[in-house]
Amino acid sequence: MTKVLQNVQMVNEQGELQIVNITMVDGKITEIGQNVTVAGAEVIEGNGLVVAPGFVDVHTHLREPGFEHKETIATGSASAAKGGFTTICAMPNTKPVPDSVENMQLINGLIKESAAIRVLPYGSLTRDISGEVRTNIEELKAHGAVAFSDDGVGIQLASTMYEQMKDAAQHDVVVVAHCEDNSLIYDGVMHEGKRNKELGLPGIPSICESVQIARDVLLAEAAGARYHVCHVSTKESVRAVRDAKAAGIRVTAEVCPHHLLLEEMDIPADDANWKMNPPLRGIDDKDSLHAALLDGTIDCIATDHAPHTVEEKCCGMVGAPFGIVGFETAFPLLYTQFVETGKWTLKQLIDWMSVKAAQIFDLPYGTLEVGASADMILIDLNKEQTIDAEGFVSKGRNTPFNGWTAKGWPILTIFEGNIVYQEVE
Repeated sequence: MTKVLQNVQMVNEQGELQIVNITMVDGKITEIGQNVTVAGAEVIEGNGLVVAPGFVDVHTHLREPGFEHKETIATGSASAAKGGFTTICAMPNTKPVPDSVENMQLINGLIKESAAIRVLPYGSLTRDISGEVRTNIEELKAHGAVAFSDDGVGIQLASTMYEQMKDAAQHDVVVVAHCEDNSLIYDGVMHEGKRNKELGLPGIPSICESVQIARDVLLAEAAGARYHVCHVSTKESVRAVRDAKAAGIRVTAEVCPHHLLLEEMDIPADDANWKMNPPLRGIDDKDSLHAALLDGTIDCIATDHAPHTVEEKCCGMVGAPFGIVGFETAFPLLYTQFVETGKWTLKQLIDWMSVKAAQIFDLPYGTLEVGASADMILIDLNKEQTIDAEGFVSKGRNTPFNGWTAKGWPILTIFEGNIVYQEVE
């Protein structure tokens, strides 16, 4: 069946908007042009809205299997589709962990059964993400692991990380790291700065993150590995990544929307909806992240979508789990705060959320071009609405952005040529 998405504005290489029609056949883009028409094709009317490639999120938590009370593959992928994502990479902190062929096959089966969009699972670097016994990278890659991570915890033993980096280099897969030195956490629940003292809460020092990044980039250099740093949050971490790139080390990095939008002094109270790991840092850290994104030190934006139940997040930060949801609010918040204000261009934001993310893992997604998968979204840049967590498709309601007003909302998502989300008026 041939389909035509007609009368849409596409951002060209110069960053300008131009009206085009896009044809799709068997889930692939077959033609893009101003005068494209196909007799008898199914027409999807774009009404002059902006079309963008489906977003790619390389850092997400879908909770299934094992924690379906927080999220499922079905609810998480539907939430992602609503936010404009068509490819998401699911972290391995599930139960069971994808640390064996059997467990990876289980997770692949669950994805095939219920995912609304493309879900690519990570394999874990160690058994049960314990940081101890190494997994078989070759086997897990052969059964669909997009990359390898023990996300949620930093691997404490340098020897374990080094040996896995050498295996990863041999099999040309990316090692992805949540960087955190456990000896420097000090049971903290938010950033060690000014605000934690005002609230009387234990803090997590910035060095907890940056010292492990510094270690890992040197290990990656020695191993010849491709190394990706999750959710960079501090100025010292930025410096470590920037210096590593300058030295020719194969390192990439991501930043989350909340670390670009918020800093420690924005935290209004001892409220666990503001508790994430890494925590919201200082204003100088936030400024450093902005500069690093603009100069290419940081490669892409990832949500770290991490749903928890209302009951888990209803009390204060001590004892509550780390993490906030992000799929359904990422683009409009970033568009409103940075594109509308002239700090970024629309093309930059789209690229950071699509093709730049895909390039890290050599994924053939995140682009609008002939031959590519027909993954795309329509965005109403003028649509303004207030974020209401109760209306989320995700099971998670844990967001610090509830009540914020934002513009630029995805209203239709197409995955492999089929509509998987459409706003209902």
